Amino acid sequence: MSSPDPVNDPSNELIADVFARGCDSRGVLADVSNKWGVLALVALGEGAYRFNALRRRVDGVSEKMLAQTLQTLERDGLVRREVQGAIPPKVEYSLTPLGGQVAERLRGLIDLLEGNLPAMVAAQADYDAERLATRPA
Repeated sequence: MSSPDPVNDPSNELIADVFARGCDSRGVLADVSNKWGVLALVALGEGAYRFNALRRRVDGVSEKMLAQTLQTLERDGLVRREVQGAIPPKVEYSLTPLGGQVAERLRGLIDLLEGNLPAMVAAQADYDAERLATRPA
């Protein structure tokens, strides 16, 4: 009788559940869904960028925050960092196939939000006016 193989044992298969506190998918969701993660992924969905060009595209992100975001997304398997053999070396960022799928879905969310911006701005104004009217003097 052979001994069990813990690596290939189906009972050791990871089961993803983003609602479970300890699930690794929750950390990746946080990486993807933060402000700079979303914007970097969607920008890279347009095509590969060098660092400074990506920083200009994602207006308002600091150099440090963009570098941290790209490293995190690279670790998550969503972004590819390619050093091109030139002097000085040039680094280009692009999406992995999985990163492309994520960026496509985020682009859909952005399109939905941008397409409904007038309604959301009106809802915010109504909410703020209601809160102001009911605030004790």
